[in-house]
This record gives sequence, structure tokens and C-alpha cells, in this order.
Amino acid sequence: MSEVTAAQRPPEPDWSALTPEGLAAYAEAENRFRASDAARAVTGDPDPGTAIRWEEVALPGREVPVRVYRPASATDGESLPLVLHVHGGAFVGTAVQCDWANSHLAARLPALVVSVEHRLLAEDSPLANAVDDGWEVLEHVVRHAARWGVDPARAAVFGESCGGLISALAAIRAREAGLRLRAQVLVNPATDMTETMFDHASVAEHAHTPTLAMPQLRLFQRLGVPPGNDPREVSPLYAEDLGGLAPALVVVPTHDPIADHGRRYAERLDAAGTPARLTEYPGAGHAFLAMPGVAAQAEPARAEILEFLRASLAG
Repeated sequence: MSEVTAAQRPPEPDWSALTPEGLAAYAEAENRFRASDAARAVTGDPDPGTAIRWEEVALPGREVPVRVYRPASATDGESLPLVLHVHGGAFVGTAVQCDWANSHLAARLPALVVSVEHRLLAEDSPLANAVDDGWEVLEHVVRHAARWGVDPARAAVFGESCGGLISALAAIRAREAGLRLRAQVLVNPATDMTETMFDHASVAEHAHTPTLAMPQLRLFQRLGVPPGNDPREVSPLYAEDLGGLAPALVVVPTHDPIADHGRRYAERLDAAGTPARLTEYPGAGHAFLAMPGVAAQAEPARAEILEFLRASLAG
């Protein structure tokens, strides 16, 4: 992706009147900015102790790009723990915006972090596509563990926002497939795509924050679950059985419309017998972990995630 200046960041569109063509153009321009050097002032610099590269994962009928973070300290033939990451954004977003957190986790755990550049939501691409991308990349990497240099017995999922939803559903699919994950980290996760999505108190309290507001949430729901589809199938909050899942760390910024999505999901996990730690970061807004340049809470959150994963993925 080419470098752009801060002045070239696209203006926020009128979400309620956005055409499919307009959304595609906005997503392309916004992601070009998020991947630029100009954005590093907000998204943070990657850890120099990590090698970062793009790869393609061949799946049935498609190839999914992944951004791979490998610690420079890793030796040839070493089997590293695996962290499968999914970025936030839903209808916009790129793995590059998460270089700061992912590269530091890779270097300091150490682990191989694989971030999924899933299909973005669009009129012809519902949330189910992105959910399949997340799960199928995880399954592929674990199945081909030797080729990726990972230990399949030490794997975790980690997602932010819509990526938190995708990661939560991947953890459920992993249990059903007999793939034992060590941990799941869900940061400001969206967990409810049903008609109750907007009924949570946090939505009313923080309906118009700078990083997430009602118009984006309504577009997220409309694109994510087209008419005729069951929203419960992509709503971890309404999964029938949340027992026997990987232990969870649920990170909730308090100034976030969907803060209650994370809170309620942690409660449901706990009630089902799945260990769940809920940590709230007062004053933090949605997507704060991807904005260490402007969100002071990003650094302690990253440190907590590192500690949780280090303990969970210990040999």
C-alpha cells in the first residue's frame, strides 16, 4: 500500500446515504491511509525485534491475505506459540493498523502472530464471510503447523471490535472441531448482531463517540446480517453453549457504545463455566488499542494482554 500524507485521509462519509460504490472507495482510501507512514503517529511503530511480511493462505475457492509477525529471536526449526489475530473495522480496516500491538506481542511472548485480512463487509459480502475467513485461516495454520513453525498445542485467538466477534466465534468453532485453544483475547468485542444490538445501556450513553457512533453501528448491522439471515448465527452473545471454551480475557473501554457487549459476553462465559477475566479501561474509547499515539490506555492494555497470553501459552 502506498504512502500518503495526513491531509490525504478521506473525509468521513454520510453513512446513512453511502452507496456500495461509495463504501468501496472510502474503504480503499481509508485503508491506504491506515497503512501509511503518516498514520504511525496514531497507530504506533512496530517493534524492531519483529519481522513482518504478507503471505497468502490458500482456502477453498479463495486466497486470504495474512500479515505475519515473527520474532527476530526465533531460531530455525523452533515451534512457536500461535496467536491468530483479527483486526477491527468490519467494513473498513486492515491488519497493518494493528502492527504496534501484534509486533510487540510477537517479540515479547515470543510467538508467531498471524493477522487475518478478512473479507470486509459489503452489500455482497455479509459478516458470515469474514467469520469463515477467521476460522478457516486458524484451522489451516494449525493443520499445517510444521510449515508455519508453530506448536499446534499452544494456540490462541485475539480480536478487536468486529475482529473480537470473529475471534469469539472461532473459539466456539474450535471447541466443536476438537481444536484445543489455550486462550481467547477479545478487545471491545461486538457480540450482539440481533435486534437487541442497540438495547444495551452503553449504546445510549455513548451513542456518538469520535471512534464509533450509531450510524456506523447501523451500517455494520445492515451489511453484516442481510434480510433472511439469522443474526444469532453471528452473535456470540446468543450462542447456545459457551462452556468448555478457551479461557478469555475481555478488554472493555468504558467510553464505547458496545462496552456492554463485552461485559455481557464475559458474564455469559463465566456463567457457562468458561474462565473469563473482564478488565475495563476507564475513559478509553472504541478501538483504543489500535491508537497508542493518542490513547494512553493502550500501553497498559497491551501489557495486560501480553501477561495473559504469556501465562496461557506457557510450554
